[in-house]
Amino acid sequence: MQRIIEHPELGKVTVRKNPRSRGISIRVNPRRGVTVTIPWYCSYRRAAVFLTENKEWVLKTIARQQEQSAGEGGISPEETERLRKEAKAWLPARLAFLAEKYSFSYNQVRIKNNVSNWGSCSRKGNINLNLNLMRLPEDLRDYVILHELCHLKFPNHGQEFHSLLESLCPDHRMKEKELRKYRIF
Repeated sequence: MQRIIEHPELGKVTVRKNPRSRGISIRVNPRRGVTVTIPWYCSYRRAAVFLTENKEWVLKTIARQQEQSAGEGGISPEETERLRKEAKAWLPARLAFLAEKYSFSYNQVRIKNNVSNWGSCSRKGNINLNLNLMRLPEDLRDYVILHELCHLKFPNHGQEFHSLLESLCPDHRMKEKELRKYRIF
């Protein structure tokens, strides 16, 4: 269930009710705009208040995203296609290798051109990997893949998830910091 609200400074904002949501969250996506996700029991009025309380953060995030896309201009369609071919050849094979090595099983792997994440794992055991991983050093690609594989067992970022990731990638905190230096196009 969703509703569009008109914010005086942010324009149209999508508010979505999600029964699995435990709290209110805001996402800013260059393509989809601003989305506020609220628990099922939460009112749309509360979402509007939360949005107003966090308006400065939203405005800064929008400005940062616009600055990044203007500054680097993204990558060309030809470069995207090259990365897609390279990713389809390398990422599924590497995922299969690491899954077998550490005894994980997953359903499907998809290569996507996301602007907001390096990878994701669904509750159905499907793993999505960003084709822009091919622009990263191999050790960071492995870190992202291991991160998503750990989500197969723990679909959150709780203590058990981090303990498992630590056992597979002892320097994962350092790799997480290093990954933040890279930008997703």
